[in-house]
Amino acid sequence: MNFLKLIRYQNLLLLAFMQLIFRYGFLKYQAVYLFLNDFQYGLLVLSTVLIAAGGYVINDIMDQETDADNKPNNVIIGKSISEAMGYNLYFVLNVTGVGIGFYLSNVIQKPTFGGLFIIIVTILYLYATSFKKILLIGNIIVALVLSMSILIISIFDLLPLTYADNRNEMSVIFSFMVDYAIFAFILNFIREIVKDMEDVDGDYNQGMNTLPIALGISRTVKVVFVLGISATLLLLWYINTYLMANQLYFAVIYGLLLIVGPMIFFVIKIWNATSKKDFHLLSTVLKWIIFFGILSVAVITFNIKNHG
Repeated sequence: MNFLKLIRYQNLLLLAFMQLIFRYGFLKYQAVYLFLNDFQYGLLVLSTVLIAAGGYVINDIMDQETDADNKPNNVIIGKSISEAMGYNLYFVLNVTGVGIGFYLSNVIQKPTFGGLFIIIVTILYLYATSFKKILLIGNIIVALVLSMSILIISIFDLLPLTYADNRNEMSVIFSFMVDYAIFAFILNFIREIVKDMEDVDGDYNQGMNTLPIALGISRTVKVVFVLGISATLLLLWYINTYLMANQLYFAVIYGLLLIVGPMIFFVIKIWNATSKKDFHLLSTVLKWIIFFGILSVAVITFNIKNHG
């Protein structure tokens, strides 16, 4: 159980769920061929999950003192699992994840793409050791990694079968995936700032320079409020432009109730949020918004297939 907590198994399940939904709730229903078979796609998901798990492990190894301040009851490295064991786990998870990545890169006959997995591992290591201490850089990196886990699906499943004859169809599908990657980035970026507000005391004691430390809690709340309003307006614009315009009313209702509704709740609550408990609740709300956002891929696909 301590190992599962260390690798944030709930976040990893969400990551795997996201990649499976994109494949089996969206791409499989498009009129294009996919390069990877089901087993190979399963390996792509496994590789992503293993590298993400490695990122969580190295983060906890480097964050032992901060976590002792922010969440003393949840410290695992140095208590339940030794630091040496943590490094061993980090090594095994990354070597396995990168190894699978190189195998898949050869499967799609683009061996240089294996470098993507090494780049992601390196970025996660640099985040844990230094980038997270730099204002906003850490937040941007975490948000980008989630976006990359969406885009990597297109790189391995669509790109190898993209030719001049099907370029238009592929570009429509790819742009849809990019839209979701952008929304995932925005929502996760906001969530990372909210988590920084929740952990402000421990971060300050460890000399980190997060937005709440640089601006103070009250000003950061206003920044997040503006970001939340902007994200909500962007979601409404997207729903109106792409779903309403195509009379996908089931997807519209789903989006308004389970994505825009909770976003409005978030925006209202953040304005008066002051305590660690408030920020934890709002971080959880954003996590659920991301979950329902991922699920909307399948809802939109279902609505298109059953439209009219």
